[in-house]
Amino acid sequence: MSDAQHRAYDEGLAQWGIAYAPQPLDFAASFLRSAPTILEIGFGMGRTTADIAEAHPQNNYLGVEVHTPGVGSLLKEIQVRNLSNVRIIQHDAVEVLNHMIADSTLAGIHIYFPDPWPKKRHHKRRLIQPALVVLLAQKLAPGGYLHCATDWEEYAQQMLEVLSGETTLRNTAPGFAPRPAWRPTTKFEQRGINLGHGVWDVLFKKKL
Repeated sequence: MSDAQHRAYDEGLAQWGIAYAPQPLDFAASFLRSAPTILEIGFGMGRTTADIAEAHPQNNYLGVEVHTPGVGSLLKEIQVRNLSNVRIIQHDAVEVLNHMIADSTLAGIHIYFPDPWPKKRHHKRRLIQPALVVLLAQKLAPGGYLHCATDWEEYAQQMLEVLSGETTLRNTAPGFAPRPAWRPTTKFEQRGINLGHGVWDVLFKKKL
C-alpha cells in the first residue's frame, strides 16, 4: 500500500466501511438515505467505482473487495472527491451475498474485469459460474440489471452462456451489449483497445 492509501484506509474505513455480519444489511441506514443500491463485486483499485458514483449521485454504490490496497485506494477517492454515496465491505463476496444482501433488493450489480483464470485447469475458479449467477439473480429487484465486462473473449463467451442459462434473467442485446454509458473506459482498457484487444460487455436484466 502507498502511504496515501494506508492513511485513507486507517482514517476512512470506520466512516465508509461496513463490517461483515451474517445478517441482512439495511441500505437506508447504511447510506443514511433511501436510493437505488448497486453492488460492485471486486472493484480493484476503485477508480471506476468512484467515477461512476460521482457521475450518478442519485444511486448508492456498495463495493465488495478483499484486496486491502484496493480498499485503501477507493477510500482515498471517496475522501478526495467527497463522495457520500459509496460504502465498502472488505469480505468475501459470496458470503456477503448469502448473508448480508436480502433477496430482490439490488437495482444493479457490476462485475468488471474479474480474474479470467486463463489456464483451462483453473476455469473452475472463475467468478461467473451458474451457482453464483442464480444467487446474483435472487438479489436483484425485478427490472434490476447484471452487468459484466471482460477483455478475455473466451471468458466473455462463458459469461454470455452462463447468464443466458438463468431463466429469471433476459439479455438486453442479441448477444454482447454495447458498453453502457455508465461504465467508463479504464486506462488499462484503453491501452488494450489501442493495441487491438477486444472488450466485451454482457448486460442482462431481471425479468418483471
